[in-house]
Amino acid sequence: MKSYTHYLTFNTRQRRERVRMTDEVQQAVAGGVREGPRLVSAMHIMAAIIVNDDKSGLPPTLPRGPKKLAPANPAYRHHRIGDASLHHEVTLPIAAGRLDLGPWQPVFYAEFDGQRRKPVIVKIIGE
Repeated sequence: MKSYTHYLTFNTRQRRERVRMTDEVQQAVAGGVREGPRLVSAMHIMAAIIVNDDKSGLPPTLPRGPKKLAPANPAYRHHRIGDASLHHEVTLPIAAGRLDLGPWQPVFYAEFDGQRRKPVIVKIIGE
C-alpha cells in the first residue's frame, strides 16, 4: 500500500468564490498511486470541496445556504455557529492513475470567507 500527501493553497480574490481545481487534484495523482481513494479536504471551516456541473452558461455561483449562515457582516463570528454547512471534504476514485469522474463532475474549492491564504490537503492511498 502506498500513500501520498500533497498540499494546495488558495487565496481567492473575492470573499465568496468558486475555484475549479480538477487539474490540480489530477496532478496530485502523479504521486504514483494507480488505484484507490483520494481524500480532498479544505483545512478551514469556512471553505468546502464540492463536485458540481460546470457547463458553459451556468453562473459561477455558490449555494445560497452558507450566505445565510455566514453573512458578510463585520459583527458575524463564525465560531459561534460552526461551519458553513457544506462538506469540507470529498473522496474521489482513482483508476489507472487518473481521477475517475464523470464527464460533468469537475472538482471545486468553494470559499465563503476568502481573500487570504487557506490550505487544502490531498491525501491518496492505494496501490
